[in-house]
Amino acid sequence: MIKSNLIKKYDYISHGFFNKIGGYSNGIYKSLNCGLGSKDKKKNVYKNLRKVCNKIGCNEKNLVLLNQVHSDKIHCIRKITKKKITGDSLVTSKKNIAIGILTADCAPILIFDPKKKIIAAIHAGWRGAYKQIIQKTIKSLKKKGSKTKDIVAIVGPSIAQKNYEIKKDFLKKFLKQNSKNIIFFRFVKKKIFFSLSKYIKYQLVNCGVKKIEVINKDTYSEKNNFFSSRRSLKNKNNDYGRNISLIMIK
Repeated sequence: MIKSNLIKKYDYISHGFFNKIGGYSNGIYKSLNCGLGSKDKKKNVYKNLRKVCNKIGCNEKNLVLLNQVHSDKIHCIRKITKKKITGDSLVTSKKNIAIGILTADCAPILIFDPKKKIIAAIHAGWRGAYKQIIQKTIKSLKKKGSKTKDIVAIVGPSIAQKNYEIKKDFLKKFLKQNSKNIIFFRFVKKKIFFSLSKYIKYQLVNCGVKKIEVINKDTYSEKNNFFSSRRSLKNKNNDYGRNISLIMIK
């Protein structure tokens, strides 16, 4: 479990970015697969979720996850519900409710306002980031009284630029949005590579957020022990596990 240097000093906040080590799943899901949407055995995923909840001191019944769809949809959580929630960002100011994000190359973003005691968790792949889910989440916090100078944002482990090769239509899409987006692309011979974490950080800075930490762990790299959608595709696996990132106000 990786902790943020910017958040860990606040003893009333519990959080963590988990890799795939230390769980109960087997095979391609070995071992801490927290993705209920995967084809893994559900009993193993539930055991893994129970384990991560215990790690951050949360009752497993108070864990809120999303049916993530690469959207700009935000949910403000006021109480625990059994309804399936579809979207890619969670915001809450309630104590003892853990909000979580599942990833396998996309970036998990944990956000915290120590003044207003509000937390948020964002699933930011290129689609969600392109649709401005980050800006919209910050706007949601500001509506609740947050000031950007107080907000702390942590960009968790995601795929590194050197392993994120993209096609020309992807590049064109981003340049059409803003020609300045060229700075997030690297050209090596005839290949194009995209930096998701830099694109996300740029958006946070543009929102006025000053306290930003980027955890530079490449989920594609085997040595870092994270689940990776792109690596699984390369290995011709028919599915992949999901890493979980959690934050909670105690």
